[in-house]
Amino acid sequence: MSIRQKLIGALAFIILVVSVGASEFYAQGNYHDEMHKSARSDKFTGGRIEKTELEAGQPDIKITVNVPAFQLTLWQNGKEVKTYPIGVGQKEFPIYIGMREATEIIWNPAWIPPQSGWVHEHRGVAPGEVIKPGDPRNPLGKLKIPLGGGYLIHQAEKPTDLGHLVSHGCVRMLRADLYDLAEKIAAARDLPVSKKQIAHAKETHKTLAVKLDPPLPVDINYDTQVVEGGRLHLYPDIYDHGDNTVEHLRAELQDNGIDASQLDDETLSQMIARVSRSEEYVVSLRSIAEGHALTDGETQPIIWQATKKQTTARKHRNATALRPQIER
Repeated sequence: MSIRQKLIGALAFIILVVSVGASEFYAQGNYHDEMHKSARSDKFTGGRIEKTELEAGQPDIKITVNVPAFQLTLWQNGKEVKTYPIGVGQKEFPIYIGMREATEIIWNPAWIPPQSGWVHEHRGVAPGEVIKPGDPRNPLGKLKIPLGGGYLIHQAEKPTDLGHLVSHGCVRMLRADLYDLAEKIAAARDLPVSKKQIAHAKETHKTLAVKLDPPLPVDINYDTQVVEGGRLHLYPDIYDHGDNTVEHLRAELQDNGIDASQLDDETLSQMIARVSRSEEYVVSLRSIAEGHALTDGETQPIIWQATKKQTTARKHRNATALRPQIER
């Protein structure tokens, strides 16, 4: 698609939203169709995500985020380098959905509180004040990656930030993961920053900033119904966009080769109902096609804590109709 076509499409999208009104636009379900889908979808990967170790000096990298899945993925040459768990913006201060650009990496960033109700909830800070690195009032932690418009990727305050709506429209990551992401970006882009400089920044409060030129693409998606590797993942509609409906699910399955006419609304409703604020529902397309969507599906935590094992996932089985496991 040419740049001209993209601009025309974007203009048409804006006109549509303005003409019908944002609330009506979302209510009609247009949001689900127009906004970006997860980069992990089989529609883009062909059913298989290739993984790779980061290759230094290969600058073809990008970041994608699927907000309802609380996942941030770094890609290089179209292959998955690593996926990290994240926290995202509160419902009152949601993260931007769409394309952004990472323009620099800043170790030990200062924080200037914006004029916002979110800031007024923090004692001892005032909008416009410069909060220095290392100040316990600074919520950015040891590193930030600006995305423009006040949106950031920055350090989480605590591990429980992951999988929750916690920030003022930003992506939060554990410090170790954030360091890892930043260093992978630096290596791929061959940025003018040494391991010694980075180590010094980690050990001190001295600010270290490195420009990303050209900027790094960051595609932020909002996809609650993702078919990945032949398995349907249903995520919570955390911002209440109205995506988790029977109609949307039926369309998603139809797009992935399932004869949706054979699926009754009650089954689809029960699948959606098994999604909770902290758990996704996962089932293979094969099981859905064979009519076993409810007996073969399982709920599992969206964010896996280090102490949890996959065996803790609660499987929904029909106790009166046990049968041999099929490949899913």
